[in-house]
Amino acid sequence: MTNNLSWQDFEKVAMRVGTIIEAKEFPEAKNPAYKLKIDFGSEIGILKSSAQITTLYSTDALVGKQVIAVVNFPEKQIGPMMSECLVLGAVDGDDVTLLQPSKKVKNGLKIS
Repeated sequence: MTNNLSWQDFEKVAMRVGTIIEAKEFPEAKNPAYKLKIDFGSEIGILKSSAQITTLYSTDALVGKQVIAVVNFPEKQIGPMMSECLVLGAVDGDDVTLLQPSKKVKNGLKIS
């Protein structure tokens, strides 16, 4: 890649661990997606996100799963909902595999 990022730029990206506490179908989204509520602990709280992860995950399987998300992007309107964070995943066509800690950790922990 030729678009190098400075260390100062990287330090501005707030990636945190959160636990999905609610996952629902999102039929109003342009592409198949779920509406998620994610608990990032007492400092950040609960944030909403839309995630196009429907090919590999069911809503039931997502509840209780820890994920990594960027929590300091501006909110983004997605259909009728305002997305407040960006859940991270490895993308292979329509399949998105969520990035997760390898063991359970405290919600809100910083990724560095």
